[in-house]
Amino acid sequence: MHTATETFQATAEDLLTIRDPRTGEVVGRFSSARPEDVARAVETSRAAQPAWAARPPAERGKLLRAAGAALNEAAAELAEINARETGRPVEEALAGVAAGVSTLEQYAELGPVHRGHSLRGNALAADYTVAEPRGVAVLLTPWNDPVAVACGLIGAALVTGNTVIHKPSERCPGVGERLGEVLAPVFPPDVLQTLTGGPDVGTVLTQQMSVDVFAHVGSSDTGARIARAAVLTGAHVLRENGGNDPLLVDEDVDPEWAAEQAAIGAFSNSGQICTSVERIYVHKAVAERFCEALAAEARNRNRNGIAPLVDTRLRETVHRHVSEALQLGARAAEGGELPDGPGAFYPATVLLDCADNMDVMAEETFGPVAPVRVVDSFEQGLQLAAAGRYGLAATVLTGSIANAQQAVAALPVGTVKVNEVFGGAPGGSAQPRGESGHGFGYGPELLDEFTRVKVVHIAAAPRGGAAGSSGSAAEGTGLEGGGSEGAGA
Repeated sequence: MHTATETFQATAEDLLTIRDPRTGEVVGRFSSARPEDVARAVETSRAAQPAWAARPPAERGKLLRAAGAALNEAAAELAEINARETGRPVEEALAGVAAGVSTLEQYAELGPVHRGHSLRGNALAADYTVAEPRGVAVLLTPWNDPVAVACGLIGAALVTGNTVIHKPSERCPGVGERLGEVLAPVFPPDVLQTLTGGPDVGTVLTQQMSVDVFAHVGSSDTGARIARAAVLTGAHVLRENGGNDPLLVDEDVDPEWAAEQAAIGAFSNSGQICTSVERIYVHKAVAERFCEALAAEARNRNRNGIAPLVDTRLRETVHRHVSEALQLGARAAEGGELPDGPGAFYPATVLLDCADNMDVMAEETFGPVAPVRVVDSFEQGLQLAAAGRYGLAATVLTGSIANAQQAVAALPVGTVKVNEVFGGAPGGSAQPRGESGHGFGYGPELLDEFTRVKVVHIAAAPRGGAAGSSGSAAEGTGLEGGGSEGAGA
């Protein structure tokens, strides 16, 4: 067993400098892996993979449970590092670590029961499918919930027999390094490795011919580059990328309750959630009361203090979207101005009179901004909500079953939420659409993404001296007459 994670770092002058988004003070400097470090990590990961895949799934699951226990012991330390690097409140960071522990435990149970299918053919033959690991998995994870997201991908990849190279976001390298130091000693050497660095390290990883699968959670632009690179290497790619999630408010709902839901969706984690509410369409019948209540929700959060954005670079993007909207005719019912003082703080902001040509409505802002457009009917709102190039999730607040069903059918997204902006049953999974990604990013179906299916057909051999006498070996294979049964289909 390892005593520390295999973390490959360079001694290059080019360092990642991380500042506390609350104070602007430097909290750490991290060197990036060099190209030769990346190549070595892939090589050793490839060498370790066959032995790891040969272990019984139940044994791999047992080690995942041990990893979950080790993570639980380090929860307070990881939450503190997360708070320093990303500005997330410690209690929320602790909840993220707890979610990571739960996810490792979940895949420890799901992995051993991940099964193939039996196929009915000839009575004297056996036909079935076997799920096999893809091989070397590279996981590129985000900063906004770094432990929970990483653990989901790590757990699913390892329990299915893949070896893992994890590159955490360059915005929280300390979290990624410490997570690797906690988890890697549980597993055999080189089964789980961590590479620290910026986009250049990710680029080198995508050029490695020996990588079999890339799992990326992050921006759509980066996800698209990974997908293009994989065309040349042949790697499988799964992506959960950017979103521009709409919230549609129908005329028959309580506007104050709808405003509470909108505020939760737009302002939680300072708007830095993949499925945050990014644009709001409210029916004119309830628009005035809804907008007043939403502005009050934002003012309350600003009075109580809202957590900062991850860094000033993101804050510049958020404020640019807001400023452009104001220049094009939107008006701020609350917020919308850069605060004085250090750090990367940005107020909860409500923008009214928005139009769909504004970046704040058409792009992913990823900040605590709630842009609102009033619509004349549910049908108009649904049409606008369904437009755009992203397809991550959408929320509909309505008391009408008919309207809810219409929305489910019409919205081209991976997840439709009715009357609750966040929530869902444990183990749920979804497939993003459009520029929001591709493939299952969580849930039991994630195990399928990290495996390939092999079809097996076993026929009974003819008894001695009877070869060719009955033809039974050929029956049911689909080879003799173009039939659909068997491995030859």
